[in-house]
Amino acid sequence: MPLSLARLRPALLVLLLASGGIGLAALAQDRSAAEHLQTAVWPRDQHGLGGFSGLTVSEDGARFLAITDRGHRVEGVLHREAGRITEIRDLSAHRLRNTDGQITKVREIDAEGLAVAQDGTVYVSLEGEHRIWTYPPGQDTARAVPTPAAFARFSDNRGLEALAIDGDGTLFAIPEQSERWMGDFAVWRRTESGWDDHLTVPRRGVFFLPVGADIGPDGQLYVLERAFMGIGFRSRVRRFSVGPDGLGEEIVLLVSPLRRHDNLEGLSVWRDESGAIRLTMISDDNENLLQKTQLVEYRLPNTLARSDDSG
Repeated sequence: MPLSLARLRPALLVLLLASGGIGLAALAQDRSAAEHLQTAVWPRDQHGLGGFSGLTVSEDGARFLAITDRGHRVEGVLHREAGRITEIRDLSAHRLRNTDGQITKVREIDAEGLAVAQDGTVYVSLEGEHRIWTYPPGQDTARAVPTPAAFARFSDNRGLEALAIDGDGTLFAIPEQSERWMGDFAVWRRTESGWDDHLTVPRRGVFFLPVGADIGPDGQLYVLERAFMGIGFRSRVRRFSVGPDGLGEEIVLLVSPLRRHDNLEGLSVWRDESGAIRLTMISDDNENLLQKTQLVEYRLPNTLARSDDSG
């Protein structure tokens, strides 16, 4: 739907207490190695949208790009005070265009994964008709990325939820479903020589499914997972080293208790002024009045920095 100027005004965030509305029993289940810094609610009446599914944050944490399920591209400035998000400024939003240069219609798009290359090229993965579009810098018309025939086997709503891209331009695409019942999750990797699925994210538990990913400034693959528990959500982030034939050095960075956060789907990993790695996530409210768009941030302790992390 068209966005009014009023909806794109600078958005003051309603900040939540980290433990707001959560009992002591739920807090006791928190097994996070990462430090929870902030959960901020971005009210719907200030951005006019819903269903945020992908997120990237600039290297300094000051700007963001997000996408919604309905095919909106949203950009803005994250104003911070003492490292905490206090305001979103210079907000702009427009609908993605397809490969014919036409503005996408809501019924024909389900955008999920988002990744931005070092040269500014934007990659977006879509479900339903499982495909990946790319937008070179300064271009609004999508270009189709050639994809393997295997992508057609994904269920309509269990396709390429997570995208990430490394400094060499290697693209990583992770579907929400495993090929085998209770199996591991394939990581499709696209290099100059084409696609392969030699990498896998090991399944840990019944309910957690991959919904977001990013390559951090340390060169590691970070995977955001979601578990829907009927009355709310749990979130988990794991980190892996990436080798030519497999993922290694698996570390669980956070596992949130039930209903600590809403439906977190987008993940961006960056380094703050202190040199610490931060995880910034955004939630998909499913355009449900009972849910919220949240911006959530965690920071990794120095003990979780890799010995070869030279940043």
